[in-house]
Amino acid sequence: MKRLHRKDLFTWSWYYEPLHIDFNGLLWQRPEGNVIVDPVALGASDVKHLAELGGAAWVLLTNSDHVRAAREVVALTGARLIGPAAERDRFPVACDRWLADGDEPFAGLVARALDGSKTDGELALVLDETTVVFGDLVRSHRADTLALLRPEQGLRDRARALASVQRLVELHPRIEHVLVGDGWCTFRHGRALLATLGS
Repeated sequence: MKRLHRKDLFTWSWYYEPLHIDFNGLLWQRPEGNVIVDPVALGASDVKHLAELGGAAWVLLTNSDHVRAAREVVALTGARLIGPAAERDRFPVACDRWLADGDEPFAGLVARALDGSKTDGELALVLDETTVVFGDLVRSHRADTLALLRPEQGLRDRARALASVQRLVELHPRIEHVLVGDGWCTFRHGRALLATLGS
């Protein structure tokens, strides 16, 4: 796993050849129990590092298309699952908790529901007001850029999607770092990059 811009955030990746990008998992190390977001498959070195970091208490899934390696992580660590409330009736794995817009499952972490993506109520996660984690809707195919999910990848309503990202930026004006499930993360000027998605 690789350390990110904070000493308590780590990522590991799996290369997806059709799009020529990495799919990313995220680990937030906490004294009260680590939280993993949208885990991808773990290599042997990642399994070892995860154990060194204290395992995982929770696996948080931003949408039903990002279940990825959640079952394997739960089997490995005994973590409990959290999913988006808008998908509760048809989510592919049983969850212990469900998050809706504005919920704060852990101190410093706020869930924001997004519209127009390929699943209902996809979650973005805002950490300490400065870091936002996206699942599918916002991604990056090139360093220092951000992009919306494309229609051929499942975007259902561009206008609603842009409006929900704009709402997130307005609610959290201090965002600087953008961590994405698909592609390159960006660590500077995140708010400005998100504001230009519709241009």
